[in-house]
This record gives sequence, C-alpha cells and structure tokens, in this order.
Amino acid sequence: MQNKGIIKLFALLFGLVSIYQLSFTFKANQIEANAEQAAIVKYADTEEDYQTKRNIEEARYLDSLKTSKIKVGENFESIEVYNLGVAQYTYNEVENNAMNLGLDLKGGINVILQISVKDILKGLANKSKNPVFNKALDDADELQKNSQDSYLQSFFAAFDAIKGDTKLASPDIFANRTLSEDIKFDMSDNEVKSIIETKIDESIVSAFEVLRKRIDKFGVTSPNIQRLGNSGRILLELPGAKDIERVTDLVTKTAQLQFWETYKTQDVLPYLMEVNQNLVEENNKKETKDEVAEVTEDQEEDTSDVINELTGQIETDSTDVANINPLGIQGYGNGGSVVGMFLSKDKEKVMEHLNASKNRASLPAEMRYVRFVWGLQNEESEFSELYAIKGNRDGEPELNGSVITDARQDYDQVSRPAVSMQMNAKGAKTWEEMTKKAYETQGYIAIVLDDIVYSAPSVSSGPIAGGNSQISGSFSLTEAVDLANVLRAGKLPASAEIVQSDIVGPSLGQEAIDSGMKSFVIALAFVLLWMIFYYGKAGGFADIALMLNILLIFGVLASLGAVLTLPGIAGIVLTIGISVDANVLIFERIKEELAKGKTQKESIKDGFSNALSSILDANITTGLTALILFVFGTGPIKGFATTLIIGILTSLFTAIFITRLLVDWYVNRGGKLDFSTGLTKNLFTNVNIDFLKKRKIAYAFSGALILASLGSLFTTGLDQGIDFVGGRTYQVRFDQDMSVEEVKNELEVVFESAEVKTIGGPNQLKISTKYKVEDSSLEADEEVESMLFTALQKYLPEGMTYDEFKVGSGDAKIGKMLSSKVSPTIADDIQKASIWAILGSLVVVFLYILIRFKKWQFSLGAVAAVFHDVLIVLGIYSLTWRFMPFSMEVDQTFIAAILTVIGYSLNDTVVVFDRIREYFNENLGWKFDTTINKSINSTISRTLNTSLTTLVVLLAMFLFGADSLKDLLFALILGVIVGTYSSVFIATPIMYDTAKKGNVAEALKSKEKEVVEEA
Repeated sequence: MQNKGIIKLFALLFGLVSIYQLSFTFKANQIEANAEQAAIVKYADTEEDYQTKRNIEEARYLDSLKTSKIKVGENFESIEVYNLGVAQYTYNEVENNAMNLGLDLKGGINVILQISVKDILKGLANKSKNPVFNKALDDADELQKNSQDSYLQSFFAAFDAIKGDTKLASPDIFANRTLSEDIKFDMSDNEVKSIIETKIDESIVSAFEVLRKRIDKFGVTSPNIQRLGNSGRILLELPGAKDIERVTDLVTKTAQLQFWETYKTQDVLPYLMEVNQNLVEENNKKETKDEVAEVTEDQEEDTSDVINELTGQIETDSTDVANINPLGIQGYGNGGSVVGMFLSKDKEKVMEHLNASKNRASLPAEMRYVRFVWGLQNEESEFSELYAIKGNRDGEPELNGSVITDARQDYDQVSRPAVSMQMNAKGAKTWEEMTKKAYETQGYIAIVLDDIVYSAPSVSSGPIAGGNSQISGSFSLTEAVDLANVLRAGKLPASAEIVQSDIVGPSLGQEAIDSGMKSFVIALAFVLLWMIFYYGKAGGFADIALMLNILLIFGVLASLGAVLTLPGIAGIVLTIGISVDANVLIFERIKEELAKGKTQKESIKDGFSNALSSILDANITTGLTALILFVFGTGPIKGFATTLIIGILTSLFTAIFITRLLVDWYVNRGGKLDFSTGLTKNLFTNVNIDFLKKRKIAYAFSGALILASLGSLFTTGLDQGIDFVGGRTYQVRFDQDMSVEEVKNELEVVFESAEVKTIGGPNQLKISTKYKVEDSSLEADEEVESMLFTALQKYLPEGMTYDEFKVGSGDAKIGKMLSSKVSPTIADDIQKASIWAILGSLVVVFLYILIRFKKWQFSLGAVAAVFHDVLIVLGIYSLTWRFMPFSMEVDQTFIAAILTVIGYSLNDTVVVFDRIREYFNENLGWKFDTTINKSINSTISRTLNTSLTTLVVLLAMFLFGADSLKDLLFALILGVIVGTYSSVFIATPIMYDTAKKGNVAEALKSKEKEVVEEA
C-alpha cells in the first residue's frame, strides 16, 4: 500500500479531532450533572414543589456559568470551565460544541405557539376600516379573557351582538376584491362564516407548513410539530434546548419583508430640530411650573446654529440635556439614508416624540406619511441609526417579500455575511423601476424586515434588472443563515406568540436509554469477540478498525452539530454491519488467495485488491440511497441518512486503510496471520449447494408471504401511531417522581398504545394516546379521560376523586393540568415526500447497478429484492401487531427501520452480484447456472458472518433493552433475516431467469472471449 505515512497522519489527526470534539460532550454532561447535584443538595425532596425549585436552581447554576465574569488583569472575562492546556473554554463554548441529542434521547423544549386568528381576520378583510368589524375584534379580545371558545367563535358572537344592518359580506369587510371568488355580496352571514372558518383553517395549515419548513432548515433535529385541535395553536417539541432565543426568534418571526424609498438626511433634519426645540420649550415650562414663560426671539436658536452644534458628535452633560438636546440626538447622517444617531436605550422615547400627533402636524404635506424606522442593532454599539421611509396612505410598500422565490446565505462586497434573494417576474419588474428611480434621483432603497432596516443602499450603477437583491448588515453568519431560511420558507400568515414553554424529557425514558446502551455494549462486545474467534489475530485488527470507526462517526456528528436521534442510531447499527462486512470480505478473499498457495504478503495484497470492487459497489449503492434520502427526505429520514452517509465514509476509510495498515505492520514485523482459527479454518470452504435448483420453492414461499402481506395490508392495515393519526395528549402532575417505562406499560394495558415522557420535572408526565382518535365527540373525550384516571389511580394520592383529578387538586395541583387533541406529526406531504425519496433512491440504484454490471437484469434483481423485503416486513407487522406482547406501532422510528432494511438488502445483494461478475470473467468455460451457484457458495461465509454479527447486535438489544425499543429492533431483525434470504433466493434467481431468457450469459462469455483474444 502506497502513501502509508499520509494515511497514518490523517488517521491520527482524524482520531484526535474526533476525541477533541467528543470531549466537549463529556465535559458538558459533567457540568450538567454538577448542576443537577447542586440543586438536589439545596432542595430536599421533602420540600414543597421541590422539583420546580430544583429546575430553577439548576438553570440558575448553568446561567451563572454563562454570564458571570471574573477580573483578569484590567479586563473582565467569562469563567473558564474546560482547560486543555493549549486552549481554554467557557461553558457557552463547551455547550455549543457538545453533541446534540434528539427529543427521543435527551428531550428538549415543549413550546405551544398561538397563531393570531385576529391578524388572519384583518388580512382576509384587507385591513378593513369598518367600525363594526373593528369593534367586534376588540370585543372578541375581551370575550377571550373568560372564554373557552376559539377566537373565531368569539369574533362571530361579538359581531352578531353589534352588527345591526352590517353584513359580513359587506364590500368593506369580507366581500372584497381578494375574496371575490369565494364571497358574494348577497351571501348570508352563516354562509360567510362557513367560508371564513375554512379560510382560517387554511391559514393555520399554512402557518404549520411554514414553521415546519423553518424548523427543518434549522438542522437535523427531528422535531415534533402538531396542531392542537382547531384552536389556532401549534405544538412544537424542539430537541436540545441549547439556544432558546434563536429558536424563539425563528418560529415567531413573521418575516414581513418590504422595500421602501427613503428620505435623505437633509429632508428630515429640520423636523428633528423642530421636535427637539419643542421639547426644550416644554422642559423650560416645567421648570418654571405655573409661570407662563414667553418665548422671546433672543431665546430661540437659529436652525443653522443647532445643525452646527450637531456636527459630528454632540457632547452634553447630564445637567444640560433638557435645555439643549432633550431628544438625545447623538449625530446625524451626512446626506445619506441615515437621518440621525441616538442612544439605543432612548429608542422608545425618541419614537414616541417623533410620532406624537402634535409634532407630526408640522410636517410638510409631501412628508405627512413618513415612517421612522430603526436600523439593525449592532450588539457591540450603544448607538442606533434612524431611517425615514416614504410611506403612503395605505401603509403598503411598492414591493414586499411575497415576490421572493429563493433566498440563500451569501457574502457582501467586504466579505460580511449577507442574504441574496431572487424575485419572480412581477417583483423583478417593480424592482427595476424602483432602482431606476433611485438611480436617477440619487436616492436610497431601504430593505426592511419586521420593521427593522437591514440596509438602505444607494443605486450607483443604473437600474437593476433580473430581480436579484441582497440584504447586508452587521449580523453574524448564523443570523444570515436563519434569515435566508425564514425568507425561503415564507412568511407566517399572522403573528405567532409563544404562550407556553416547558422542558420535556426524552420520549424513550431514561430506563429505556440506559438499558438500550447496556444491551448495545454487550452486543458490541460479542461482535468483537466473534471476529477474534473466527479470524484470530486478524479479527483483533478488524476490531480496532471498528472501534475507530465508531469513534469517528460520533466525532463527525458532533463536529457537524447534527442531532443524534433513534433513527440516527438505526443508521449507526447499519453502519457497524457495513464496517464488519467490509473486513469480512477482505479476510475471506485473503483466505482464498492463501488457499491458492500464494505467500502471505501476496495473499494480503491480492485479497485487499480483489475485495475492493465488492466493497465499493456495496457501499456506493447504499451511499447513493442515503444521499437521495438526505436531499429529498425530511425529519427522521434526513436524520437516518445523515448518520448513514457519515458511517459509510468512515467505514470505507477504516476497513480499507486502517485494517490494511495494521495487517501490514504485523506481517512486516515477521508475524504470521492465518485469518482463521483452529475451529474455523475450513469452515464453509467446501460448501456446494445448488441454490438455483431451489429457486422455485423460494418463489412459492416468498409469493405466499407477499400475498398474505398484501392481503393483510389492504384489510387489517398497520397499527399506525400518533405520528401518523394524531390523538389526545394530557399533562399530569403527581406527588412523587415517576418512572416513564412503568407508567407506559400500565397505560398500554388500557389504551393498547401510549406515549409517555417527562415534562417540566420527573413528577410531571406528558401522556399521549390514539385511543378512539377517530371519535371527536365530547363523550369520547370524557371516556378516554376517565380511563386515564383509572389507569393512573395507583400513582395518585389516596382518596383522590375523578373530579379532583380533572381540575388538579390541592396547592400542588396534583392531577390533570392540561389536555388537548393533537394532529399527526407526520403530515401527508411528509409521507408523500418520504415515498418519493425512497422510490427515487431505488431508481438511482437501478441505474448505478446497470452502469456497473452492464445488464439491466442485475438491476432488476436488486430492486425486486428490496421491494420483496419491504413488503414482507410490512406484512409481518400487519399480520402480527394485534397479538404481539410488545407495541408494533408504525411511527417515525419505523420509517428508519424500513430504510435500514433497504440499505442492508442492497448491500448484501450487490456483494453476491459482484462475485458472479468476477466468476464470469475468470471461468469462461463454466455453465451459466454453475457460475452463479459457485458464486453464491463462495460468498456464503461472508454472508453468514455479516448477518450473524449484525443479528447478534440487534437480538441483544431486543432481549435486554427496554420494551419501547422492541418495535424498532424487531423490524431491523426481520430486515436482516429477510435481506440475507432475498439476496440468495430472490435477487440472484430473478437475475438468472431474466438473463437466461435474454441469452445474457452467452453475451457475457463472448464479450470476455474477445477481451482475451485481444490481449
């Protein structure tokens, strides 16, 4: 192997970087554990409401590490919590670099957003000035304070109470130009109400989609997002909870992007001077109290004198401000778009004075609609820039964000983060007209987002055609990325307000996570021992490569800031199988070369070389699948694809290079490697099974299974979880810490399925169930709540009644705190996108295999085996979910399981196909069926080894892990068994039968003969 030095250096650096990156995770966990312990020491569990106090204390402890500063020399610096000798880190830096865990593993933030139905109504009415309409909106606000009705119901009630002769279908309310196709002037109020209800629902769905797209762009977070009934509320569960301010800003921003012409400094300065002078006079009057001070000419200062005072920076002391500069002007623009500079702390006061009606009355007629807007605040500056934009009677800009078709993070001319935007045809035309006017008048155009001026550039090079524009400003790279995401996802149809936020615990429960980790370690230990048992010392080298592979996967995930979730772990399990498989392929090929009588070094060289084609083909097909899933998938699919792509790359590196380095190092030192042990030396070496002869039996068996699967899928269906069908959710408080797994098991007896997680503290649980989800009646609500009380009664205070449970009893409010209906977390469009992503990946795999193997029959066999495997796994779930002793719900993690099945099936099939192609090249005289049978027989050792090691990992986790993991693991176990079976008995026979009919075998042989003759 060439370039060993470079590979060693790269491996060393890669490993050190991974350890360095993961060290932040260990340090963050240590600090969080210290915070938790400090809170436990401070508040004993005998204290009232101790858990809430502990949560507050824990947050205070961590916040103090973030915000407290110590004096170092002449400066104050943040507290260092992690010292590596060459570098020191604050808690903020440690937290930002630590690995993020998803909701299912660590929990996060539970946020309830209220979409403003009032804003939507105003929008539908085109901001109507109708007094009855606006009075009804105000009255609805009052009704909402003491009502359980939705805002829309309150509005309708308020309107009916005061409407008189006014109709909802009035031209100045809802029978406007915007709704002309839906609402006619002659419609009754009841008809209009029905249409408005639909429009409101559509707007909330739109908000739901905008939020989902924004959150998806935020990272590989696999969030939960659900509508809460018809209330206009949306539930978000965001994993990690590491940057709540950023998340809050992201989900509540309305993204009202507008483009306005601006006034110049000289246009507005006289008004600023006048307002300032008015304040001087008012202050003088206050000083003299009841005395009437007459303003004399010698007391007035000429405007030009004031301007001279304001040149550059005004220096005033606190005793002179009231007499000279009460408005607090700190400077003014030099003829540009900035009209003045003020202290940031005075912004509210300044805006109040500038917009006071008594002051605005003195504005020139052409400036009566002027709007004053602040510029983007630079956190490092104490000053704020003021802009004056040319408003109009309707308050609508010539151009707004609705014309934006794409937005991306970019850099401006001085390499500062910026956002580039592309407009549609209509927007491009208006933008060209605006920039033409600005160029001719040497004016400026302000780019305003949510009433903040991000930039106000001049147009110095003529009109801008094509609809391209850019927002630049003093914001960070993260802010630029978020802004581009918000603009690309679209604006919310109404403002959104966070009405409740809580810390939510992991959906798996700590017991499930702990037992899952223990079982995984046990399984991994077995795999490591098995490799040594089967391949001797060479197996030990493979183990080192495998452990390095796992380290690199987690290191890369941490460095990318990706969020590790249960679907991601499924990807890692598949990666371990791929990693073991690569080493097994290499070792089996080396054993074959040794059997031919070659020397040890020659065998090792040829073994690695011959195995490379199979390894690359198998990993590229799986990698292409993962890449398509990553590009087009969402949520759990993207999380799965991320870890799988990383795992494939690290597996290739460790298997091909690290194992080779270790083997060569040992052999060059004079060591001897047999790549087997005394017990395994001749195992599977003389296997001679006629697999093709048994293909008809396999066809019949698989056909029967597929028919049964399809029949069950169309009749019984799958046990779809809350992720797909929605349900009811309850927040319940207890007087003691609760075990998530224990409560979940109790509830599954009553409801058949339930999701349980901690929220706020270990004595509070969030419980969701899909029981009677199709029945939305009040009677069904009451029945489910009653069953919930019965199931939880053993954990509640003795003697608590059902009525007490429903309202929360005592000072501690033990019992039900909240309840609501929730929509599915996996919307229809996500399901469709997932299906298309999977189908797209299979098309890409079909084409790749066609290119590599030159015959479509190979592609058909591989893809047919994938469909076979997926159908059988789905069918077994459909056939058995009613009587299995554990939950077999189809949820987000099940999607990851199916993707794992696809990846495993392709990997296994391509390895067999690769050996068939090789045997065609080497043995031109063999019959077609002989070649295929010998190919399968020669790979049987590799097939069983890889399948066995992967299966052992899954079985250990299934047998010793928590019940909440069993549904995922059961699907993976089925996938490994069915995938191994199909690569031998389905994919290869289908290829054989279709190739035989097309005489592909003869074509392959004749082609190879030509190659031999030419040589």
